[in-house]
Amino acid sequence: MAQNQSDDTSAPVQAAPPGGARIDGIDAARALAVFGMFIVHLGVDSMGLLSPEDYAWDVHSVVRGNSSALFALLAGVSLAIMTGRTAPVSGDPLRRAAVRILARALLIGLLGLMLDLMAVPIAIILTYYAGFFVLALPLVRLRAGALWAVAGVLAVLGPPVSFLLRDAFFPPVPRTGAVTSFTEFFLTGYYPAVTFMVYVFAGMAVGRTDLTATAVRLRLLATGAALAVVGHVGPWLLLYRLGGLDRLVEASGPGLTGLPPGTFTDPAVLEEVRYAVTDEMNSISGQVPTDSWWWLAVGTPHTGTTFEMAEAVGQGLVVLVACVFLCERLRILMYPLTSVGRMPLSVYTGHVLALAVVISVTGYDWHQPWLLEQFILVSLALATLWRLVVGRGPAELVLAEAANGAVALVEERRAAVSGRSGG
Repeated sequence: MAQNQSDDTSAPVQAAPPGGARIDGIDAARALAVFGMFIVHLGVDSMGLLSPEDYAWDVHSVVRGNSSALFALLAGVSLAIMTGRTAPVSGDPLRRAAVRILARALLIGLLGLMLDLMAVPIAIILTYYAGFFVLALPLVRLRAGALWAVAGVLAVLGPPVSFLLRDAFFPPVPRTGAVTSFTEFFLTGYYPAVTFMVYVFAGMAVGRTDLTATAVRLRLLATGAALAVVGHVGPWLLLYRLGGLDRLVEASGPGLTGLPPGTFTDPAVLEEVRYAVTDEMNSISGQVPTDSWWWLAVGTPHTGTTFEMAEAVGQGLVVLVACVFLCERLRILMYPLTSVGRMPLSVYTGHVLALAVVISVTGYDWHQPWLLEQFILVSLALATLWRLVVGRGPAELVLAEAANGAVALVEERRAAVSGRSGG
C-alpha cells in the first residue's frame, strides 16, 4: 500500500487576476495535478489502458511526488494573484486578502481532518496545505526576485537542517494520520513544510510575473528545463559516478537487509543489497533517513532533497507553460480539463469519498482494471456539466462565501471600533 501514501493534493486558493481575464492554463495544470494524484492513489492495478507489465509503472513514477509539488506550486501562483499579481497590494486590500486566505485555510484544514478520519489509504494533504497558506502570508508583499531567492535558499539549506534536526531530536515514529503534530507538519510528515514551502514560494514568484507575456513564458520554460536537468543529472553523478550509492550500501544496507556487512563481498549479495537501497530510495514518503549524509544526494520523489525540489519545480514550470499555450490555442478542447482545475477541492473531496465507497463495497481487493479511467472520465464529465450549469464548484463556492463573510465581519468590527474611537 506504500504507493497509495503519497501525492495527495488540495485546492489552492483561487481568484481571477486583478484587471484581467482568468488564465485557463493555470486551471489546466491544476487538473493534471489532480489526475496525477488519481494515478498514485488508485495504483497501477487500477489502470485498464495501461498495465503493470506495460507502461503503468512508468507513468506512476513520473507523477508520484510531482503532482503534489505541482499543486503546491500552483497554490503559490494563486496566492500571488490574490494579493496583487505583479504589483503586491498593501494596506486595506492586503488585510482583506489575508482574511480571505486565513478563512479558506481554516475550512480546508477542517475538511482535511474530516477526510483523514475516513481512513482511506491516502495521506490527506489538506491540513498541510492550510498551514502552508498561513506560512506564506508574511511574504506576500515580496516581488518575484525576492521570492525566488527565498525559495532557492530554503531548497539548499532546508534539507541539511532537516537532516540534523531529525537525527538529533526527532527519530522516526509510526504515523497514525496525515498530520498529528507540529513536528510532522514542519519536518517528519508526508508533506513537510520545510520541503513544500519551496514549491509555494516558487509559485508565488511565478504569480508575480506577467504570464500573458511570451518572453516571460519562455524564460519560465527555460528555467524549468534547466532545473529538471539539474534534478536528474545531480543524483546520477553523485550516486553512480562518484560512489554515493556504494556509501549508502555500506551505511544502510545492513539495516535494510538484515545481512552483516562482511557478506557484501559476494557479488550476488552485493547486488541484493544495492537493490534494497535503490528500492528504499523509491519508497520514501516525506524525508530521507539520517544514517548517512549521502541520502541527501538522491533525487527520487518525496525525499525532500535539493535535487528532488529542483526537478519538481522544473517539471511544474514546464507543465504550467505548456498548459498556458495549449489553453490559448485549443480553448474548447481544453474546456473539460480547465473545468476540473476550476473546482479542485470539490474533485479532490469527491474522489476521496468515492474511494471510501469503493473500498467499503469491494473490500481489501478493491483495485480493479479501468477504475482509474472511470474516476478521470466521471470527474471530467461532472466538472464540465457543473461549470456549464452552476459555475463555481460546490466546495469552492462554500469557501468563497465563508471568506467573504469573514472579510465583512472584520470590516464591521473595524468600523465599530473606529466609530467608538471617533465618538
